[in-house]
Amino acid sequence: MVIIDGLNREELMKQLQQSSIHLNAYAEMLLADERFMISSTRYSLHTVELTARNLGFPDGATTEQMFTKAQQLGLKLCPLELAPYLRMQYIDQPEDMEGEVRHNQAPSGSVTVASEPISEEDTFPKGFYLRHMHGELWLRGYCADDLHSWNANDRFIFVK
Repeated sequence: MVIIDGLNREELMKQLQQSSIHLNAYAEMLLADERFMISSTRYSLHTVELTARNLGFPDGATTEQMFTKAQQLGLKLCPLELAPYLRMQYIDQPEDMEGEVRHNQAPSGSVTVASEPISEEDTFPKGFYLRHMHGELWLRGYCADDLHSWNANDRFIFVK
């Protein structure tokens, strides 16, 4: 279960900083964008972590294919604001020991928060993923076009 505290944008950014959460430029873009909706009400969500393989895609799939399948299974996409709260609460995420750079692929050990993009532009971040590397917790934004294919072992968070 993830608790969304109903913080305003300034309070949320301060809390991320106080929690020693690192952000990449894409995450900063998403958090600063006026389309990034923040609820002023405190609420909680039950989440589930699945791989593309768990969703029935042993060879991987596009974002649309996976999100459609998840919804057919009764899962929902996460509100975008869930990602920073999940990052602050998921402090025991296993560390990425590989540390390898994988271009145009989700980094090893990362967990992508399944959410609707706030922009259709390919150059604007589509969402967030969580990563733990070099002893530091990261909330990172990512860009991907509609043709991007996720690997079978890529991990995602959905709402139950």
